[in-house]
Amino acid sequence: MIPDPALFSAEAIDPDTSRFVEELRATLADAPDPWNFPAPLLREARERGESIFGMFVTSDRAAERTIPGPEGDVGLRIIEPETDPVGVYLHIHGGGWMLGASHHQDERLVDMADQLGIVTASVEYRLAPEHPYPAGPDDCEAAAVWLVEHARNEFGTDRLIIGGESAGSHLSAVTLLRMRDRHDYTDWVAANLTYGQFDMSGTPSVRNWGSENLVLSTPIIEWFSQAFLGDLNRSDPDISPMFADLSDLPPALFSVGTLDPLLDDSLFMSQRWAAVGNEAELAIYPGGVHAFDYWDEPLGRRSHAKVAEFLGTHLAT
Repeated sequence: MIPDPALFSAEAIDPDTSRFVEELRATLADAPDPWNFPAPLLREARERGESIFGMFVTSDRAAERTIPGPEGDVGLRIIEPETDPVGVYLHIHGGGWMLGASHHQDERLVDMADQLGIVTASVEYRLAPEHPYPAGPDDCEAAAVWLVEHARNEFGTDRLIIGGESAGSHLSAVTLLRMRDRHDYTDWVAANLTYGQFDMSGTPSVRNWGSENLVLSTPIIEWFSQAFLGDLNRSDPDISPMFADLSDLPPALFSVGTLDPLLDDSLFMSQRWAAVGNEAELAIYPGGVHAFDYWDEPLGRRSHAKVAEFLGTHLAT
């Protein structure tokens, strides 16, 4: 599973992606540093569409419900397919453990629900800095436990998938490990791990990236990490799943772009995943920035198709 070196060359980046990256680079060149604003203010601005992601489009097919959590109720945003479901996708949103919300991916999750015939359940986990580690991981663990216990009665199937983007990918890996170690549950069908950070101490690509903001930068990653973790030991496997025993985990698809500071996290984690006998697939997207699949661009559409193929294959077995 050694990636083709040609994927990392400038020549591998298609013209549409090059255009998009240059437009994004120009947009972010003069953007204010996010750490100059309180997290609640940044969240409010996002909800008004005042970020690079624009206005979030919600679906009237989404239903809100709550489940018991470690310190009060945890929200789940449920989208059901138009056919009888063949599985349930526990989705964990991104946003650096301090931004983002379960309704920010409605369009994508509706597409996944209908294309794959799955229920999607996105977790409204608590956010830093108001609720630092372990609040977010605890809420995601509670959601996973609830689905293991209730998915068949609630949705007619107990075949479970897990996944998310960025911080949500990290929290997905942490949840898989907690479910194995604390609840003796290893029956996940598959994991969809999209440009996650799995080594919170910083891989070489994170440390060497520098200050250029292409959605992420080295200072932005450290700002997120500090809000989430403070001065905790970042080599703790519950914090950095890269350092955990990764045995007995499900087939996983790791997706990442070559212009993402978190590139090494997916490169390294996919190899460690496979080295203990798990199935791992690594999808590398030339010129992909962090969150590249959020925008309706050819590269993102390719990634969505790959995810559907991977998850569909495992749901069919």
